[in-house]
Amino acid sequence: MLTEFTAGLITATIPSPSQGVWYLGPVPLRGYALCIILGIVAAIWIGERRWQARGGSYGDIQDIAIWAVPFGLVGGRLYHVATDWEKYFGEGKDPITALYVWKGGLGIWGAIALGALGAYIGARRKGIRFLPLVDTLAPGVLVAQAIGRWGNWFNQELYGRPTDLPWGLEIDPDHWPTGCDYPPGSGTCTFEVGTTFHPTFLYESLWNLAAFAVVLWLERRYRLGYGRVLAVYVMAYTLGRGWIEYLRIDDVQLENVLGLRFNVWTSIVLFVAAAAFFEWSRRRHPGREESVYLPGRGPAADGESETTPDRESTAE
Repeated sequence: MLTEFTAGLITATIPSPSQGVWYLGPVPLRGYALCIILGIVAAIWIGERRWQARGGSYGDIQDIAIWAVPFGLVGGRLYHVATDWEKYFGEGKDPITALYVWKGGLGIWGAIALGALGAYIGARRKGIRFLPLVDTLAPGVLVAQAIGRWGNWFNQELYGRPTDLPWGLEIDPDHWPTGCDYPPGSGTCTFEVGTTFHPTFLYESLWNLAAFAVVLWLERRYRLGYGRVLAVYVMAYTLGRGWIEYLRIDDVQLENVLGLRFNVWTSIVLFVAAAAFFEWSRRRHPGREESVYLPGRGPAADGESETTPDRESTAE
């Protein structure tokens, strides 16, 4: 009995969903889109709790999200299309499919960059200081990314190289990559029936949740402010994304730059930039902002009783 149980564990694998789209009449419900939406909702909920703990008013984060979310979706799609353009503009391709965001394909760095721009616009309109805002939002974004990665599981995409580990991911042959280099140096993709792959979506999801806990701990322990929570978020995420990206075998047009995948280089550059900003901020602005609003703005300026800053919250 024990031998059979052990053998079952050794041969266990992670199955892929039999389908990633369900229909309510003519309306399609896509697993990828549902994961993205659920992640956004989680980030807003966490952000609201943390914002109130910093002295902000309930509803501010939802107002900011009206700007940040659309900007982020556009930025994520632009980054994906720019780094994988031959899928949409190569010979025999249909350029209009570059707009089919619901079928998958969002680059996190494009989403963060344009999402931050949208958040900045929303913050300026509401008289909110930008750095405490992004410090408040950063941990929740990690949770959103952890949830959103499961969309790749529904789409059977962005998985890693073959593995015989017990948690290997089953991928339908029609979802195998066609333009990768595996085994390395072969110039093509050669897999046998029954091949399982590293579930990089799961690795990154778990890494993001662990990073969420670490970022919160560091924030509380050292009372981080002036953008340093955001910097820690970037460092924590890129540290994991670098080695996870190295496992992936999906074909990306900007795949190899000096022997490394483009997104690995992106992670390295952003980690160094975030570390440099953290040190600059620590020297320039020790401590934490006393107010999250610009002078003359916020609840106090409207004649309301101002919330006490930095009160404890179970969501912080």
